Amino acid sequence: MINLLPPDIKQNLVYARRNTEVRRWAIIFIISIAGVWIIVLGGLFYMQRTIHSYTDQRSKNQSVLNAQHMDQTQKQVSEISSSLELAVKVLSREVLFSNLIKQIGAVIPPNASLTNLSITQTQGGIDLTAVATDYNTATQVQVNLQDPANKIFDKADILSISCSGTNSANPRYPCSVSIRAQFVKNNPFLFINTGGKGGS
Repeated sequence: MINLLPPDIKQNLVYARRNTEVRRWAIIFIISIAGVWIIVLGGLFYMQRTIHSYTDQRSKNQSVLNAQHMDQTQKQVSEISSSLELAVKVLSREVLFSNLIKQIGAVIPPNASLTNLSITQTQGGIDLTAVATDYNTATQVQVNLQDPANKIFDKADILSISCSGTNSANPRYPCSVSIRAQFVKNNPFLFINTGGKGGS
């Protein structure tokens, strides 16, 4: 076909086609940008809802835990941990109780009897309770335990002495004495001691 249109009209048609093409690509670009923004905003909205939902769930879980006395449970766990720690420390000292009790029993004076022995501190200390027929015998328990010749304790301090007389639950031993004693450095009744020598 022969195009008999004037050159000006031909050029206008070419530019018109180009403008149409540019307009089409511009519309596609704008639509694409709008789509990206919609995706971004949708993602932000979803994240915000997720965070909000997680926060609500966490608050509900915390309320449930509080209702189940979580604080009390944690306190009990802490107490158990402390007891285990004390047991580990006591075991690390490896006190030879059988030999220790025999030796303490040997130094307890006549008319007195050992009733209790407990480790309340792990740095070489021990608490003892004994009963006696009278006040003088009760104090003699402390003197005998602290005697260096016995090689048990470096010092022994009386915490309390009480004599209940005829109203005592045990009339034969009306007096009770509590003593806190400190092991000597090279105590033969410890596998591990500060002097570095083991006992037998």
